[in-house]
This record gives sequence, C-alpha cells and structure tokens, in this order.
Amino acid sequence: MSFPLLTATAALPALGAVATAAVPAAQRTAAKWLALLVSLATLALAVTVLVRFAPDGERYQLTENHAWIEDFGVRYELGVDGIAVALIALTALLIPFIILAGWHDADPLETGSRRWRPTQGFFALILAVEAMVVISFEATDVFLFYIFFEAMLIPMYFLIGGFGDRAHAHGEEAAATQRSYAAVKFLLYNLAGGLIMLAAVIGLYVAAGNFSLTEIADARAGGTLHMATNTERWLFLGFFFAFAVKAPLWPLHTWLPNAMQEATAPVAVLITAVVDKVGTFAMLRFCLQLFPEASKWATPVVLVLALISIIYGALLAVGQRDIKRLVAYASISHFGFIIMGVFAMTSQGQSGATLYMVNHGISTAALMLVAGFLISRRGSRLIADYGGVQKVAPVLAGTFLIGSLATLSLPGLAPFVSEFLVLVGTFTRYPVIGIIATFGIVLAALYTLVLYQRTMTGPVKPEVSAMPDLRVREVLVVAPLIVLLIFLGVYPKPVTNIIDPAVKQTLSDVHKKDPRPEVEAAK
Repeated sequence: MSFPLLTATAALPALGAVATAAVPAAQRTAAKWLALLVSLATLALAVTVLVRFAPDGERYQLTENHAWIEDFGVRYELGVDGIAVALIALTALLIPFIILAGWHDADPLETGSRRWRPTQGFFALILAVEAMVVISFEATDVFLFYIFFEAMLIPMYFLIGGFGDRAHAHGEEAAATQRSYAAVKFLLYNLAGGLIMLAAVIGLYVAAGNFSLTEIADARAGGTLHMATNTERWLFLGFFFAFAVKAPLWPLHTWLPNAMQEATAPVAVLITAVVDKVGTFAMLRFCLQLFPEASKWATPVVLVLALISIIYGALLAVGQRDIKRLVAYASISHFGFIIMGVFAMTSQGQSGATLYMVNHGISTAALMLVAGFLISRRGSRLIADYGGVQKVAPVLAGTFLIGSLATLSLPGLAPFVSEFLVLVGTFTRYPVIGIIATFGIVLAALYTLVLYQRTMTGPVKPEVSAMPDLRVREVLVVAPLIVLLIFLGVYPKPVTNIIDPAVKQTLSDVHKKDPRPEVEAAK
C-alpha cells in the first residue's frame, strides 16, 4: 500500500493544530515555533505532491479511495488534478508567511484587558484552516468536500471575532462590537450558502445514486446517467450559490469588506488569498464537471455578475478611506476577473482564471501584509493618517509599491499575465464583456496609485516621523513574495504547464472548444 501523500498533506496541519493548542499557556513562544515548523513541513509535503504530479498523466493522480459511510454511498475519495495541485502549493506556501507576519498579533495585551487572547489558539486555528482548505482541494467525493467546505467556517469565525485588528479609532468596546458583527456576518452568509448547497448535494445523490465526482462525471460523459434539464439547473444553482458566496461574487460579497477590515492583516490574507479560492476552484471542479449543460445555460448571467463585480469593486475601492477595506474591494474586483475567466469557456480564460487564483493570492498577501506592518506602526487604518512614509521607512514603502503595482496588474509582475489571459479568453467568445471589463484595469491603476501617493509621498506627518522601517522578520515575510511576483510575471510557464492539461479536460466536460480566430484569407 503506497504512502497516503494527500491524506498526510491535510492531516499534518490538523495534528499540528491540536499540538499547538495543547502547548501550556506559559509557553507562547514554543507554540509559535511549533506552528511555524508544522507549516514548513506541510509545505514540504505540498512540494512533494507537486513533484510527483505528472501534468500529462491521468486526470486525477495520487488517488486514495476508501469506504466510509457505505450505506449512503459516501467514500473517503481524494485525488488532485493540475488546478488542485497549484492551489495546494499556494496554500502551503502562504501559511508560513501568515504565521510569521502574525507572530505578535495574539500576544496578551495589558493586564486586566477584556481582550486577552490565547496565543496558542490563534496559531492552532490558522493550521486548522489550512488542513480544511487542503482537503477541500483534494476531495473528489462531493459529500466529503461539503463537510470541510462548511467546517472551515468555524475556525475562521473565531479568528475574525476573537483575534481582531488592534487599530481601532473608537476604543476597545466599539472594536469588540465591530469584530463580533463582522464574524457573525461572515458566518451567516457562508452558512446560508452552505445550507442551500446541502440541499443540492442531497438532490445530486437522489439523481446519481452516489457522491463520487469521478463516477458521476464519467457516467454523464458516457451517457449512462441522464438528468432532466430542470433538475440539472436547480442543482447547479444550489452549488453555484454557495461557491459565489465564498468567492465572493456580487451581490453576495458584502461580508468580505467587514471581515477583512476587522481581522488582523494575516487573517485577512488567510480569508482572501486562501479560503476564498475554494469557491472559485469549486466552480471549475464541481459546477462545470457535474452540470455541464446547466453551466452553459447560466454563463450569460454569471458573466454579467462577474462584470459587475469587476467594475463595482474597483469603483468602491477608489472611494475608500480605510486601507484594508480598499484591498477588500480590490479583491472583489479581482474575483470578478477570475469568475469571468472560468465561465468564458475558453482555454485561455480558464488557464488565466486558475493562474489568477495563484497570482492574486501572492499579490494580495504581499500588499496586505505590508499594509498590516504599516498599520501596526501607526495604529490607524485610515489613509488620511499617513503621509511621507517613504522618507522615513524606504524599504516598507518600496515593498508596498511593488505590492500595489502587482494589484493593478503591471506588466512584468505576475497578475498581469493571468489578467491578460482572462481578457483574451473572454474577448474571443464575448467581445463586449471583454471590452467593458478592461475598465477595471483603469480603475485599479487609480485606486492603487492614489493609495500609494497619499500614504507614502508628500510631507512627512509628525505621527509617522519616527516610524521604523521593516524589521528582519518582516523582510523575511515580504521578500519571497516579491521575488515570486517578479519571477512569475516574467516566466509563468512552470505554473501554466501544470494547469493547462486540467483546463483542457474541463473544457471537454462542457463540450466546448476555443473559437477559431477570424483570419482574413491571404490574397
């Protein structure tokens, strides 16, 4: 029996979470180091998955299949394609940086404060989220996926509500109220999506007789499983609704700005760079594979919603006064690009969407973590409270600039390649949608450059005149992310080689081919 590599990649952070939570209260530093070492070991396993995966091999590799709840057709079934491998690698890569960036975010506050927080719990919850996200990318049993898709809400709820941002202008009581509101809103939105998906999961079992993604997809492709048109459409809507909330897609997005504003910067990165990717990934894996005809039927509406997300998110980012809310609305705009690429039903669009998931995770982590270092120094999230930072903290300002330029998809940085592919892939099939979406790029340039100008340039404000530059730990967090942004911006081939075969197989599931270019015949 071969080593269960996929199980180990998800089980290690889960066991690490338990071990970290069990560290004695007085040993906070030991808990931090344990969590960091577990995250690095998980990264090593993820790299092993990456190395052992053969892009041109079977669609699902490193598979594990064991009986679980046999009476209901539920199995412990795991497998990864190129899309899942890329996102597992992204998740495992970001968690050590999230832990390092949040090294002091859960330290006890002043004696007698009502905001005392157990350090061990903070890092244990981060590892628990990592475990659940990884197994969500690996699961090929729909019921198994659903369990962890929902379960990850619990540690995220406590990370948002119990370990919120310390930079609050209205005192401790108001901060606690705002954190509770953001955490409850996050939970209710995602629970509502999950409950609707549960009904669709049950409906899928009634229609198919089992929960195996591979068996259902093969039966549909082979013509041995037929679904009535209305049945398929209703089931698609149940799955898509839950994924659209998680992604998030307009108009189901309103929980994200509150959650990112009130969470610490590392937890905000965990939300938008890691957890939210499960929603867009699931659209590719489950919506398109299980419900190909319904996916094509819903495409025009989904593209319009994605387009609204792109423009709406960018417009609201322009008007923000809070740094973290600006990044949140920028992410809503970026997720619009990802979903547009998924439903463009072209190889360029879907390859660009998958690459965008990876690149957005890296760029958002770089920008938000540097913003968190900035906010922790000044004690304010408001843009107006800054000015002239580049004169007193040039390294911080320089990394902030690169993160900002990556957010606006500057050529030479990683997000540019993915955004270009999405726009090309959309334009070849839906030219009007593609043209309008390009305005999101113009707005991105506006909100990112204005943010940099107002915080980093101009006269030095007295409150930032003594601001220290990035420390060694903070440089260790940001520097690798900057290197990756530049490397993947210049040479994205290592990632595209992994994801392209999986994208082609997904297109074949929905019986779509790339439009043939209209080339004028040579005279």
